[in-house]
Amino acid sequence: MPVRREPLTRARVLQAAMDLADDGGLEAITMRRLARTLGFEAMSLYYHASSRDDIIAGIVDLVVRQIELPDPIGDWKSAVRASAVSAHRVLRAHPWACNPLMSGPRVLPSRLRMVDALLGRLAAAGLPAEMADRGYHAIDSHILGFTLWEAGYTSALRDLAPAELSRIVADLGLDAYPNLLEHVAFHECVPRPGQKAAFEFGLDLILDGLEQARDS
Repeated sequence: MPVRREPLTRARVLQAAMDLADDGGLEAITMRRLARTLGFEAMSLYYHASSRDDIIAGIVDLVVRQIELPDPIGDWKSAVRASAVSAHRVLRAHPWACNPLMSGPRVLPSRLRMVDALLGRLAAAGLPAEMADRGYHAIDSHILGFTLWEAGYTSALRDLAPAELSRIVADLGLDAYPNLLEHVAFHECVPRPGQKAAFEFGLDLILDGLEQARDS
């Protein structure tokens, strides 16, 4: 008897699309490739997704739903910080989701829920409306911008051995730029135990600055 294929569902389509995006970015997703991965013809996908854009919106929604919303009770800085760290952790695993979140044709309910929760937490902290608005944008741009920056540098430097990095430094003549050279050397150092991650360092600067601005 022939082996019966597992029925195609929207959940299966989106999971397969997310796997493709994790491996090769959004460019890796085509209806034909996705269908081939699932063992079906491309036309079969249209029973579960209206278009490629619908699939991308669906997998971005899956990513956003993994992000922890800020706790509505307790210390506001701890709640916002935990949510931002969660967002960075999730988006770091799926960096392809950052650009659609900033410029996608659809505004996802999951994204609106996250924005609303952050704005509500900042307002409840006693921040004036303008400060809460600017504070939200500072936090959101730090999450998305840092994740994209980190993904770009990580992909460029991932396969470079320390000796190769030193050779590049020598070839570029960076000895003429002592501050930059010290900066490069710092990145070659093993992090100290308990050293704050770079993302969290920047996030705490924003949150501490908001608190100080409110209190002044």
